[in-house]
Amino acid sequence: MTRSVTSGDLRGFIEKYVNDYPKATGEKNIWMSPLAVTAKADSRFDILPQIAADDHVLPKELLATGKSVIVLFVPFIKQLAKENHKGDIPCRNWGLAYESTNTLINKLTGQIKLFLEDAGYMSALVPATHNFDHKKLMARWSHKHLGYIAGLGRFGVNAQFITPSGCAGRLGSLVTEADLGDSPLVMEKELCLHKNGHKCLVCVRRCPIGAVSEKTGIDREKCWARLKSNLMETQELTGLKETTHVCGKCQVVVPCSFKIPKV
Repeated sequence: MTRSVTSGDLRGFIEKYVNDYPKATGEKNIWMSPLAVTAKADSRFDILPQIAADDHVLPKELLATGKSVIVLFVPFIKQLAKENHKGDIPCRNWGLAYESTNTLINKLTGQIKLFLEDAGYMSALVPATHNFDHKKLMARWSHKHLGYIAGLGRFGVNAQFITPSGCAGRLGSLVTEADLGDSPLVMEKELCLHKNGHKCLVCVRRCPIGAVSEKTGIDREKCWARLKSNLMETQELTGLKETTHVCGKCQVVVPCSFKIPKV
């Protein structure tokens, strides 16, 4: 027998889990309050192979009985972003934050799954990161594109995902049988200042290797090569996990780091 669960119930669960997480685990608190949206797992998501990877998994393929998609965003604190602003190489704490936040999101989505199962609804999920094709450099389950369709945020010139709490953070998602309806946080077509016709392009200037441009957006090959070299060739990231491919220079100390940018 199932019991009713609303998008508000879910948001409350997510907020409490993230707020309690540092004390419960002993982890340093590097996160601000999370955001979450829900969307009906309907035909809107059929566009994923066109706007993301051509072999992108559809919600119904992940869970045939799924009725809703849940996408969440866990933003970093401002101090961490400011620390990563210095120099051309990401600071060690940025790499550590990447690792610990992926762990947080994987644990959180697992707990959401259990929360919903306890209410009588099955769910399915994928890891917070590295579910992508290393040749295409595209995810077969893109949290960003799911969040775009569900109304959690919009893409910037640099392909970073701008939410009401900015772009400096990490995303996660899952599909569930619970009928949670649509609860978007963003309705605007664009949030990026440049895409809305205003002067900005700070993210273009912030990239240390010129992998972001006004006309073509992100050069994935160039960016990926930099992420790998940061891990393998720099002292700052020595000893971190082999999947810790980080930079973040175009996400920090830009108008959209922690909020929707305003003119």
